[in-house]
Amino acid sequence: MVSIVAGTFLAAGFNITQGTSASNPSSTVMVPASFTDVAKMVSAAVVNIRAEKTVKGGGPVLRHFQNPFGDKDPFHDFFERFFGDTPRRDHKQRSLGSGFFINKDGYIVTNNHVIEDADKIKVKLKNGKEYDAKIVGRDAKTEIALIKVDSRRDFPTVKLGDSDDLEIGEWVLAIGSPFGLEHTVTAGIVSAKGRVIGSGPYDDFIQTDASINPGNSGGPLINMKGKVVGINTAIFSRSGGNIGIGFAIPINLASGIIKQLKASGTVTRGWLGVSIQDLTPELGEYYGVKDGKGALVGEVFKGDPADIAGIKPKDVIIEVDGDKVEDSRDLSQKIAEIPVEEKIAIKVVRAGKERTFQANITKRTESKEGIALKRPVEETEFGMAVSALTTELARRLNTSETEGVVVVTVEEGGPADQADLQEGDIILEIDHKPVRTLEDYHSQIKKVKKGEAIPLLVKRRNGFLALNITK
Repeated sequence: MVSIVAGTFLAAGFNITQGTSASNPSSTVMVPASFTDVAKMVSAAVVNIRAEKTVKGGGPVLRHFQNPFGDKDPFHDFFERFFGDTPRRDHKQRSLGSGFFINKDGYIVTNNHVIEDADKIKVKLKNGKEYDAKIVGRDAKTEIALIKVDSRRDFPTVKLGDSDDLEIGEWVLAIGSPFGLEHTVTAGIVSAKGRVIGSGPYDDFIQTDASINPGNSGGPLINMKGKVVGINTAIFSRSGGNIGIGFAIPINLASGIIKQLKASGTVTRGWLGVSIQDLTPELGEYYGVKDGKGALVGEVFKGDPADIAGIKPKDVIIEVDGDKVEDSRDLSQKIAEIPVEEKIAIKVVRAGKERTFQANITKRTESKEGIALKRPVEETEFGMAVSALTTELARRLNTSETEGVVVVTVEEGGPADQADLQEGDIILEIDHKPVRTLEDYHSQIKKVKKGEAIPLLVKRRNGFLALNITK
């Protein structure tokens, strides 16, 4: 974060003030003297975007355009209130947003939901000139899109910053067209980083209290050096207006996506072929991962890179090509960014020891989760019924496991219930010893003394849990 010294927030002028970096107080950096200066550096490269698409029937003529960010014509609600019951027919659906030039040739970054499936896109510059734009490529998973206008002129551009360097409390500006009010500048701070808001598999948002409203989507979030550090994308609001909680895609995450869209119009992500989960403190201790960081492998999909490399369920992935893995989301992002066919080193913890495997990354595919169905077979003294994991049970549980025992009923208030065991859980280990069959299960629990707590390794859906149960 840059600490601005007293007297720097001037109304006008371009005074350069010396500041200090919070991460290195002895260093000096040069920053603009005011928000005015920052806005001047970037505004010319920010554009207003209006997109239009034809919707085939399926709703009233002026039906509300459902997207998660609410960027629509600002007068839409007025008409919908009075004409929402009009006959259904093909109709035009309009969206409103912002964007910014990343090079002089006319490439503009915006949000996918602003231009998705648009028949017509109009881009308006600060000087009032308008251009038709075409879609170069878009990526729904990260909400990033690239469009282009064609002209013989050179367009003003932004400079890209480093979103990894952002610090909580650092000043940022947002520029865009909230509710159609073009080139509106708002200021705030970075409220948080790494926010997961459930919009997609690669959530990693910057949270800011700079005012962001419908129409800001796709516009730049700018640091006090005048560099773009994020793409304004979403708001949290019960009313549809700003309440000080806005979200921006980090520019470091966006940069690789933008390059792929520019080159081919599509995004290809790497695929390792595993399902993964975060390490809880209990799982970290159970597997002997001292710092508790990494991603626990739940499933290894047959014939995919991880399977070919020798990675197995219950391995904890702690590094990718020497880069430490923080958690499952971090691993997913790292793998997604690796080019297809590239060979990488995967370091895991297996049975308390570190091992390294070489995997050839392939193109990402999708996996599905199943719903567990089960019936009681055999009672135990832990207040639950268990069953051998038969082929039929494995199919119904949608699991690749071939060994273990399945919890089929849990008595309310019993030891199993108190240990948080659930129907459909597969018990794989008792006190670090494998449970392959019912015989293994009974053999292990007979060794447990009355009142003694023992650790269990349990598989629940596609993830693992470390639980303690008391006899």
